[in-house]
Amino acid sequence: MRFVTFKARLIAIQRMGVAAAIMGLSSPGLHAATPATPAPTPTSCTGLLQQSFLRLQDEKPQSLCQYTGKVVVVVNTASFCGFTSQYQGLEALYAKYKDKGLVVLGFPSNDFAQETGSNKDIADFCENTFGVKFPMFAKSSVAGKDANPLFKQLSAKTGATPRWNFYKYVIARDGQSVVSFNSMADPTSRQFLKEIERQLANP
Repeated sequence: MRFVTFKARLIAIQRMGVAAAIMGLSSPGLHAATPATPAPTPTSCTGLLQQSFLRLQDEKPQSLCQYTGKVVVVVNTASFCGFTSQYQGLEALYAKYKDKGLVVLGFPSNDFAQETGSNKDIADFCENTFGVKFPMFAKSSVAGKDANPLFKQLSAKTGATPRWNFYKYVIARDGQSVVSFNSMADPTSRQFLKEIERQLANP
């Protein structure tokens, strides 16, 4: 009888996809759970988020897959631009909506000759001047043949390549659909916020 009970429990665990946990094995994305509490099924990382970039502060690789299922605002930034004050609005946007599933990703670029400092210089400026807490990545190109892979894909999908700093792309939760906004679209503007709230309302 004890054998039958154990066998029944083993079958139940196997059906949950965690048989490896019984043998003490580990597998990426595999989480142990009791039959009474099934493990949640993770959303697959697809589309635009299937890539990695170096974090601005320490240049450690960061997978964008960690933002799967979120509404993602991607923006190319610069420290010495007429639109640099938009950092304040972007940080306010992030603070207001991050618990509802929004993340802002900043990509400093010197494509327009207004971001000449090192990654450390940029990180210090963002933190000390605007208190930026949203994720920022190492300086890279966002336009032309040397554009980083994410911006190449965003430009291809929207037909809108950054022509100046603080272009914004809003990626839907599915990691595929994208809406673009040019530099003139302030992150606190009614039109921009309306799009953010529309995207957040979608499951």
